[in-house]
Amino acid sequence: MLDAAAKALSQLISPPMRSILWRSIGLALVLITVLAIGLQRLLSWFATSGEVWLEGLLGPGWHSSLEVLAWIVSIAAGLGVVFGGVFLMPAITSLVASLFVDDVADVVEREHYPAERPGVALPFNQAIFEGIKTALLTILVYLAALPLVLFAGAGFLIFFLAAAWLLGREYFELAAMRFRPPEQAKAMRRDNAATIFTAGLFIAAFVSIPVVNLATPIFGMAFMVHMHKRLSGPRPELIEPARQMR
Repeated sequence: MLDAAAKALSQLISPPMRSILWRSIGLALVLITVLAIGLQRLLSWFATSGEVWLEGLLGPGWHSSLEVLAWIVSIAAGLGVVFGGVFLMPAITSLVASLFVDDVADVVEREHYPAERPGVALPFNQAIFEGIKTALLTILVYLAALPLVLFAGAGFLIFFLAAAWLLGREYFELAAMRFRPPEQAKAMRRDNAATIFTAGLFIAAFVSIPVVNLATPIFGMAFMVHMHKRLSGPRPELIEPARQMR
């Protein structure tokens, strides 16, 4: 696993990967800015008009709870774009990764596995669906953990573990689906859940580093291409029958 992570890191700025890296960083910056501003405006609305609207909807018995929630939200809104950028980064990288999965995987396979049959490019709609699904699930988990961050600090650990599980799951399945039908890829991920979660910890650590985390889609995808190769076995014929079924 350490060898796979080292190989993925070494390829980040290699000439074949450089163009993909700059395109993914540019797209990530645009998405982060747009979504962070939108989140900040939504939080600002809830901290003012939203509290009154919800109290009218739920009844006066919720007044105290909504006041506390509005206070939490007002703090989040005050952090503005910075908060939004940090909060949304794992979700953004999931979406960006789905757009560059085949570009990254092709480079890794050509450089490190030239004697093996290359993977089959994922249909665009399928890749986007996987990316959006993971991004939305990540945001939901983070929203659920947000009160724990502000009151107990335990939410940071939840954030990290959730990112490890969600990102490890998505990147591995994207790598595996280049060689296997979706259901087989998901089954393989379940059969190796502990290993893939541990690998996801590497990606979660990477996405936690400011600025560097813009390269998460490249690192995560390259890393999981190596992990899929290792879990598939040393012989390419082990995965060829599944590839022919597609």
